[in-house]
Amino acid sequence: MGGRAGLVLAPEARAYDHGPGHPLRPERVLFTWELIRACGLLELPSVEVLAGRPASDEEILLVHREEFVEATRRAGHGEEGPWHRFGYGPGDNPVFPNMHEAAATVVGASLVAAEAVLEGRVAHAFNAAGGLHHAMPARASGFCVYNDPAVAIAWLLAHGSGRVAYVDVDAHHGDGVQAVFFRDPRVLTISLHESGEYLFPGTGFVEELGEGEAAGTKVNVPLRPGTGDRAWLRAFDEIVPPLLSAFRPDVLVTQLGCDTHATDPIAHLRLTTNAYRETARRLHALAHEVAGGRWVATGGGGYQWARVVPRAWTLYFAEMADAELPDHLPESFIEQVEFQLRAGVPTTFSEEPLPEPDPDVEVEGVIHLVRQTIFPRHGLEP
Repeated sequence: MGGRAGLVLAPEARAYDHGPGHPLRPERVLFTWELIRACGLLELPSVEVLAGRPASDEEILLVHREEFVEATRRAGHGEEGPWHRFGYGPGDNPVFPNMHEAAATVVGASLVAAEAVLEGRVAHAFNAAGGLHHAMPARASGFCVYNDPAVAIAWLLAHGSGRVAYVDVDAHHGDGVQAVFFRDPRVLTISLHESGEYLFPGTGFVEELGEGEAAGTKVNVPLRPGTGDRAWLRAFDEIVPPLLSAFRPDVLVTQLGCDTHATDPIAHLRLTTNAYRETARRLHALAHEVAGGRWVATGGGGYQWARVVPRAWTLYFAEMADAELPDHLPESFIEQVEFQLRAGVPTTFSEEPLPEPDPDVEVEGVIHLVRQTIFPRHGLEP
């Protein structure tokens, strides 16, 4: 489809580490970079490596409150304080060393991607370390310290973008991004996720559609546990392309969490890597159809950090680069990961389809409800 693809490499992002035993492992990003490299994608003329950098406080403050940023800095430097007020403590968001600096590196990498796309240096850019979509303006949440997709969107708006569309395909609702822009009609957010009836953060229902002039620009597609490839892709096709076509954003921003996988230990959807390949194709086509090709992508959730995440995100980046991948993973990558994991890993990008109902009556009901509730607000037939 044309256009160069940028991959943001920020080795310092490995410091974004909640500690041993925490499900969000930095290795998910390191292995992704290694698989992309092993597949030869960095050598393609269509690919540009973009060097990451830390975000400044001024950039982080586009979304987050000053007292929260200061608390994050002090907590990560070992100071005592009432850090629970800001979402830190045992569980999802433990304090870890140099927390502010690590999170600023993640945010900065997404800003590098946004800047490269907005300036036209590349058409598409991917920050695998990003996608921390749960963080709120004054509170850490759901493994997320600073909300890099929201900061990138705010930065794009501040630098000339009139309208930005955000599509979130993580298993968990993109609640932080939705909250930041809940009253902003310039930002269309679409989140396809496992219903909050069953999964953190307990939000993301159809009636959460924005307020004031932004009513109808916050779109949620809550899916039942067990939703598989066919039904998930049908929900995407029935909702995302018509809304993006009607909204006509200047830039498409996506969060590509792959905790939707059937083997993920935290969520309960049943997608395979085949759905990720198809979603990548759809998003790529939509970026060109509705946003002049401008596509800023981030990583996100994914807790099969060795067996699933690198394959999923390499599929996405290969699509951004217009590259065909052989189905078999490079032997060098398999050997490296199996040595570290002390266990076997899949050897192909593709997977066998899983059985699922056709049609999926529950998913069809959700599609109908979303279209009835949202589409008329965009001049679309339900």
